Amino acid sequence: MNLLVGGVLLYVVVQLAIGLAVSRGIKNESDYLVAGRRLGYPLAIFSIFATWFGAETCVGAAGAVYTRGLAGGTSDPFGYSICLLFMGVAFATALWRGGYLTLGDLFRERYGPAFEKAIVVVMVPTSILWASAQIRAFGQVLTATSGWGLSATITIAAAVVIVYTTSGGLLADATTDLIQGIALIVGLLVLLVVLTGAAGGPAAAAGRILAETGALAAAERRPWLETTEAWLVPILGSVTAQELASRVLAARSARLGRNATLIASGLYLAVGLVPVALGLLGASLLPGLAEPEQILPQLARIHLHGVLYVLFAGALVSAILSTVDSNLLSAASLVSHNVLVPMMRAPTERTKVLVARVGVVAAGLLSYVLAFTSEGVYDLVEDASAFGGAGIFVVMVFAVHSRYGGTRAAFAALTSGAAVQVAGTYFGLVPYPFTSSLAVSVLAYSTVTLFARLRG
Repeated sequence: MNLLVGGVLLYVVVQLAIGLAVSRGIKNESDYLVAGRRLGYPLAIFSIFATWFGAETCVGAAGAVYTRGLAGGTSDPFGYSICLLFMGVAFATALWRGGYLTLGDLFRERYGPAFEKAIVVVMVPTSILWASAQIRAFGQVLTATSGWGLSATITIAAAVVIVYTTSGGLLADATTDLIQGIALIVGLLVLLVVLTGAAGGPAAAAGRILAETGALAAAERRPWLETTEAWLVPILGSVTAQELASRVLAARSARLGRNATLIASGLYLAVGLVPVALGLLGASLLPGLAEPEQILPQLARIHLHGVLYVLFAGALVSAILSTVDSNLLSAASLVSHNVLVPMMRAPTERTKVLVARVGVVAAGLLSYVLAFTSEGVYDLVEDASAFGGAGIFVVMVFAVHSRYGGTRAAFAALTSGAAVQVAGTYFGLVPYPFTSSLAVSVLAYSTVTLFARLRG
């Protein structure tokens, strides 16, 4: 246990050191928010991959597959891989060529300053809630590995992420993402190799996985609308995330941004299949688990020891840190760049960076409070899913690919979509909330635009 705690703490210290070292190169707002648009292929690819590959990918996807077979992997890794592919094909080039620092800039240019502020109000809570979920998950990992109380470990988790994200901005995030991505891949592969041996070798392990896949797939029958909802949420609901857009905008060129996103999509799918395989293999190695989401930690506890267990713990920490730093920076960048800085009179670049850093601290503290007071990670993730969603996707498609519609249409799509999704998510008044909100948002945007043209 001392080796494990020491290994995890050393890993955390390295992240802090990187953030502080990178902070010396921050000269202006572009440096801080989009790394001065100088990310090359390694940093861009691994930053996109690691930002997307969160704790829910390792823990949640493995648990879902353990219970439901491949149908449980709809979102992870399949849906989110398609999301990254969709960003690369449909949006990356246009976003980079727009010269934006945030997605808020796109919406201001297309729909005006009022809508820019409205979109910030909708997007920021999602980032903060996701950060809260990751901070709480980080605290739970530290608690499990150290024996310390959850309150102390959540505090440590929040402090670490706030410090290195505040100091180094997106370049620090991208640099640590590269390390975290490699650590994540190594940790998952180590567990896969060990479990393959425990199952009797590659052929026997493959046989067990295929057997579990067939048995669980045969029992999985869902209405087509439920299946549609399960695919649309990760693909269309996540392609509008500031966390993803910022990596595209930070690339050296439009071509690099697009290609890095496409490569990251393939990497995400390849690595994401490892938790899927582990979940299926775990169904035969450790059946009847009361808490399915504990399948990977339980398998690691039983089959990994010493340095190997440290590597796996580092993989979980990597999955968490690589997501939460992006969440905090995204929330801060939208508030500082699109709301606070425009209110100032001729601010200097130093002032803009200071405002963004203060925003990261504020977002981190708010996420910490939510993580500290929430009943669990699942509650935070569920709350995050109720914000934005379909309405943002609809207005983004029209903003990037069409001149059809204007400010009123955008407001109609955003508000109607959000209302339907909240009504369905929180009150159960609407079936299939995301699919329904997507349809309502398209209808609202088109109707308002049509009436405006008829009146004009």
